[in-house]
Amino acid sequence: MMHSSQIFWATLLLLLRPALAALKIANSLEVLEWTPELIAKEDYYNGTVSIVNGGIPSLFSDPSVDIGANSETQLLRQYASHKNLRTVLTATEVYYRIVANKKNGIEKLEDLQGKRIGAFPSTSSEYFVQKLLQTVGLEPSNYTIVPGGACLKEPCGPDTFPEMLKRGAIDAIGMWEPSVQLGVEAIGADAIIFEQTIYREIYVLATTAEKLADPAKRREIVAFVAAIVKAEDVFRIDPERVIDRVAAAVGTNATLLREVWPVHRWTARNPLDIVDVMLEEDKYVASADNRTAMSRDVLEPLVDRTLLADALKLEEN
Repeated sequence: MMHSSQIFWATLLLLLRPALAALKIANSLEVLEWTPELIAKEDYYNGTVSIVNGGIPSLFSDPSVDIGANSETQLLRQYASHKNLRTVLTATEVYYRIVANKKNGIEKLEDLQGKRIGAFPSTSSEYFVQKLLQTVGLEPSNYTIVPGGACLKEPCGPDTFPEMLKRGAIDAIGMWEPSVQLGVEAIGADAIIFEQTIYREIYVLATTAEKLADPAKRREIVAFVAAIVKAEDVFRIDPERVIDRVAAAVGTNATLLREVWPVHRWTARNPLDIVDVMLEEDKYVASADNRTAMSRDVLEPLVDRTLLADALKLEEN
C-alpha cells in the first residue's frame, strides 16, 4: 500500500508530466490489420488520437498526419521517392491464403495453371500469388490475375471476389481476409483452401525522420506504440475481449472474424528479417512501378528499431 507522501509525489509527477498532444494516424479503415490501433487509442493511450482513412502516402499529402500504416508493398512504393520515411513498428503479420473452386479441376496449386485468380494488381495480394505459385513452377504468364473488390460481410456485391468466385467469373481468390473466408463460404463444399508459410503481409506503422527528430512528437509516438503493445497482448491472448469491437470498426461480424483470427499474428514487433524480405519484394514493386530495385544499403535506413525499444522501456517503468 502506498503511503500518503508516496501518493502525493506520484500525483505531482503526473501533473508535471507534459501533456500528450493530438496524434493523427492514417489507415485503410476497411482492413482488419489497423484495429489494434483502435483498441490502443480507446483503452491504453492517455492522449488524443484521430484515426482517418488513408495510409503511408498520407504522410506526404497531409502534413498533419503523424503515422501512416500499410502493408510492406506500399511502404516500399513510398520509400522509393521519400527517403525520409521510417517504419517504426510491424503491428500485424498476416499469412494470406488462396481459396479455389474444386469444380474447376483444382486439387493442388499446380492446377491453377491457366486459371483466373482474383487479386489486386501491384499490391501484396498479387505479390503473394506470385510467390506462392512460383514454388510449384508457375510464373505470372501461366495464369491470369483478375481485379475485383474486397468484401467484409455478406451480401457481397457483384464485383467483389467472393461473388465472382461464386458465379464462376474467377477460379480462385488470393489476398487478405476476410474476402478469402467469404469466398470459402460462398462455394461451400466446392472450396479448397491453400494455406502457406512462404509469404506474410507485414503491416507496418511508419512516420518520417523529421517527426522522429522532434522530441515532443517522438514522445507521443513512443507512448502510442507502447499502447499498441498492450492492445496486441489482448488480441493474442484474449481475443474475445475485443472481437465485437473490431467487427464493428471494420463493418463485419464477429463470427467471421473468429474464423480468420488465427491467420493473423497479433504481435507488435520489428521482425529481424524485415530488410531481407523487403530486399526481395522490392524487385516486384520496382518492376510494377518501372524503376530500379533498391539495394540493401538504401533499404536499411528505412527501418527504425529505436522507437519500439523506447516504447518497451516505457512499458517497464
